[in-house]
Amino acid sequence: MPQSPAESSPVDPADTVETADAAGSASTTPEVTPAEDVQLPPDIAELSYEAARDQLVEVVRRLESGQGGLEDSIGLWERGEMLARRCQQWLDGARERLDEAVGARRQDG
Repeated sequence: MPQSPAESSPVDPADTVETADAAGSASTTPEVTPAEDVQLPPDIAELSYEAARDQLVEVVRRLESGQGGLEDSIGLWERGEMLARRCQQWLDGARERLDEAVGARRQDG
């Protein structure tokens, strides 16, 4: 069974952060860049949540089909990463708006 790019690609040690678990043992985990800190190409940055999600679903479908070559797969993977970041930006923004609305309601009540 072929591995997905996430399962087969190694983590670059430069992109990791050392953390300690509850017992104090150090471990290395991938560093996560906040979605809002990532510069996206204009064609992706302008997408609605639904459009980005739909394109991401299509990218995943094409990657899972395994029909493309290595270069095509890498390009699809990179686009999928950017689409996922765009979706996360929308979700983060929605969460902020909800938190603000709940906070305002609590102050009024």
